[in-house]
Parts: sequence; C-alpha cells; structure tokens
Amino acid sequence: MYRAVTRSIQVTVTPTYVDEQSSPPDGRYFWAYHVEIENLGTETVQLRTRYWRITDAQGRVQEVRGAGVVGQTPVLAPGERFDYTSGCPLDTPQGIMVGEYGMVTDRGEAFTIAIPAFSLDSPAQSRILH
Repeated sequence: MYRAVTRSIQVTVTPTYVDEQSSPPDGRYFWAYHVEIENLGTETVQLRTRYWRITDAQGRVQEVRGAGVVGQTPVLAPGERFDYTSGCPLDTPQGIMVGEYGMVTDRGEAFTIAIPAFSLDSPAQSRILH
C-alpha cells in the first residue's frame, strides 16, 4: 500500500499483479491497482483530471492524461471517499507509476494532488527497488 496526502486529500494505492491476464513468455504483464481518495479536509472538492507517468523496467515512459477517473468526476464532501480499480499492462516484469489528480474546490479554486509512486513487480521476478 502506498499513500500520499496533499491539501488534506489522501490518496492510497494498492497494486496487485494479475496472473490470469499476464503471459511472461510473451512479454505481457498486467497489474490492477485499487485507488482510494479520501477528503480529510473541510472543503468540498471535485476530481476533474488525471495524469499518470508509467515507467517500465527498460526506462520507457508512457504518459496518460484525461478527464476524471473510470469515466467519473467524483465530488467529495469533507469525510467522504471515492474508490476505483483500474489496470496497467507492461512489456516488462517491473515498472513504476506516479501521477497527480487535478482537483477544484466548490469555490472554483483549482489545485493538484499527488498520487504516490508505486512499484509494479511481477512475483516471478526478483524485487528491484525503484
């Protein structure tokens, strides 16, 4: 589990290797990652955008930008949380992801929050610290 808190918004990510969607002999590896976004603050916020930077074990970088997450732009009042699960395919047995969410307060103030860097490691490979 990986966690970051920015401006009283906590993001927790738990990655899981998905063996049934992976094929190491074919160079296909797949991870699911569960994200929980919790508003620990006192103002209502909305998640508007996402940005991911995905780096595989060969140092190749893919950037992903878009509106919302899993087709939603959730609004979080103080104390509320939003959970979702998504996935990431790689051509290598290890990698790392990191990113940020673009948020806006109910007063219209835009800001970004950190998604913590998290490691993607195939259980068939020796663990490498990134």
